[in-house]
Amino acid sequence: MKSHTKYLTFNVPTRMDFVHITSDVQDAVKESGVQEGLCLVNAMHITASVFINDDESGLHEDYKIWLEALAPHEPINRYKHNRTGEDNGDAHHKRQIMGREVVIAITKGQLDLGPWERVFYGEFDGRRSKRVLIKIIGE
Repeated sequence: MKSHTKYLTFNVPTRMDFVHITSDVQDAVKESGVQEGLCLVNAMHITASVFINDDESGLHEDYKIWLEALAPHEPINRYKHNRTGEDNGDAHHKRQIMGREVVIAITKGQLDLGPWERVFYGEFDGRRSKRVLIKIIGE
C-alpha cells in the first residue's frame, strides 16, 4: 500500500471566503501514484473547513449569508469564547457547521467526484496562514 502526504497553506485576506482546491487535491493524487484508494482532505485549524459542493458563486454567497445568520460575528460579546481575548467565536461555529474534512474515493488515478462536486477550503477567521492536509492511501 502506498501513502502520500501533502500540505497546502492558505492566507485568505478576508474574514470569510471559500477557495476552490479540487485541482490541488487532484495534483496530489497524481503525485502519489495511487490508482485505487482514498484521499483525506483535512482543514488543520479550528476556524477553517473543507467541504464538497458546487462551484457556483451564487451558492457561495448564499453560504456566507446563511452562516452569518446562524453564527453572526457581532456582537462579539455574544460568545463566551471571546472572553479569552479572541473575537472568533463565530468562526468556530461556522467550521462546525461546514465540517472539518472530506474523504474522496480514488478510481483509476482520479478523484471519484460526482458531476458537479468540487472541493473547497472554507475560511471563517482569515488574515493569517492556515494549513490543509491531503493524505492519500491506496494501491
